[in-house]
Amino acid sequence: MATRFLHPGHAARARSPRPAPPGTPGRPGWPAPPAGRAAALAALMVVLFLTFLDNTVVSVALGSVQGNLHAGVAALQWVVSAYALTFASAMLAFGMVGDEFGRKRVMLIGVSIFGAGSALCALAPDVQLLIAGRAVMGLGAAASEPGTLSMLRHLYPGERIRARAVGVWTAVCGLALAMGPVVGGVLVGVWDWRAIFWFNLIFGLTALAACASLLPENADPDAHRVDIPGFAFGAAALSALIIAVITAETAGFAATEVVALLCVSAVEGSAFLWWEHRASHPLLDLRYLRVPRFLAANLVAFCAYFATFAVFFFTALYLYEVAGYSGYRIAVVFLPMTALMIVTSLLAGRWTGTAAPRWTISAGCLIFGAGLLVTAQAISPSPDQLRLAAALALTGIGVGSTVVPLTATALSAVPPERSGMAASATNTSREIGAVIGVAVLGMLVNAQLNSHLIASLKHLGVPANFWTIIINAIETGTIPSSPHAGGAPGGSGPSEQQLEQEVIRAAYSAFYAGLHAALVLSAVLVFAAGLLTLVMLRGRMTEWAR
Repeated sequence: MATRFLHPGHAARARSPRPAPPGTPGRPGWPAPPAGRAAALAALMVVLFLTFLDNTVVSVALGSVQGNLHAGVAALQWVVSAYALTFASAMLAFGMVGDEFGRKRVMLIGVSIFGAGSALCALAPDVQLLIAGRAVMGLGAAASEPGTLSMLRHLYPGERIRARAVGVWTAVCGLALAMGPVVGGVLVGVWDWRAIFWFNLIFGLTALAACASLLPENADPDAHRVDIPGFAFGAAALSALIIAVITAETAGFAATEVVALLCVSAVEGSAFLWWEHRASHPLLDLRYLRVPRFLAANLVAFCAYFATFAVFFFTALYLYEVAGYSGYRIAVVFLPMTALMIVTSLLAGRWTGTAAPRWTISAGCLIFGAGLLVTAQAISPSPDQLRLAAALALTGIGVGSTVVPLTATALSAVPPERSGMAASATNTSREIGAVIGVAVLGMLVNAQLNSHLIASLKHLGVPANFWTIIINAIETGTIPSSPHAGGAPGGSGPSEQQLEQEVIRAAYSAFYAGLHAALVLSAVLVFAAGLLTLVMLRGRMTEWAR
């Protein structure tokens, strides 16, 4: 006997009275008049662009940060991960806060926090304060971003016109992701890494003024209290896991503190699943994970962002440190990738409604993975700029053709009134993928760097007691101009200079080996995501409305 699938959203609607439509007297969030909708949408997209831009805009500035603040590889990872970690940990919770206390109000507070974090980063005298500022920025982004989608339902009550607005939303996500390396490269070329955060501050103040003047306030009178235990368990689990992986790069996975952190992560993660299953109003309704479209979209989002940061983080750092590219030149190399990612995102928005997501997402993953492999082959200490730009452009086509359909798939897998939760869940999956990607791939690159460099130092006859000094100097960008200044082994001047050059070449070769391994691993993961999509979405699609 055939069994009819009952979507989890149906039971919720059966237990609660049907809410009055937006615009009903006594209900907050009256729709904006048609003349003001475009301006309100533009204000929302400015906030969305700003928060997503900072996922990638810092990537091309890492070399400048390393040289200026003498930061090691692990510290550079935290410059990226601190933003994504707080963004991912708090996003779902702030979505519920906005529903209860007012989406506009929470968004304005979030943009203000984002601006304060940007100012802290711009003035940071050391890498520790820079990382703290990035964490504050991520917290502000988490408060700002959920409302950019949930407010669309109030601005555009009609389903057809709202679908177009959601298409604009997904396109701006891809645009911000793609523009990050180019904007960052230009700003670093004009000044240095601090210019990025001054830019964020000015952009944030503009967004704050636009939202304050153009957006109507709206809230959900039936909203439930924020799931504080779920937020605490989830944030603790994710934070402990990331700290453990990054700490393991130097201490090893057998270290006591790493084992303890992994145990904490496992316990907190189990507590999160247990609580969310029992909570009457959970932060993440786990029942939606039974919907293949929703689950597949979130898994692919994780894998896509895991792999994307292999390009934005490590490739940009390699071009700055090893190939000697300036910020301007890095921006030029990434420009074709950016342009094609934008074009492909726009085209993907058109074909997503007609082609089955099973094929669009899997095809995007295939192109994405191929681009990563081609990029791995094009990378060298003195890369051919045209060949590298072409390889990155192919990667950009894959990213653009993957991100848009997976977002639309996640939104179509749940009832319209749960679109805010679906968008926040998908964006959380993206940010978690970014954080895990930077941590895992950073560990891989660091391991390759150390093993290859130690082997080269042995071959060059450098005494073992100098290995740690040399590796630390290379990782933090503090290679001494004179071997005596760094405590290098004694000898004649020319031989010392020759030894120093040999060590530097060995370091560059080790960095290349690590980057190559990271790109290949990312490609394998993206291919697996495409295959997973084919398997999970095969046959007849399960719709939420059935």
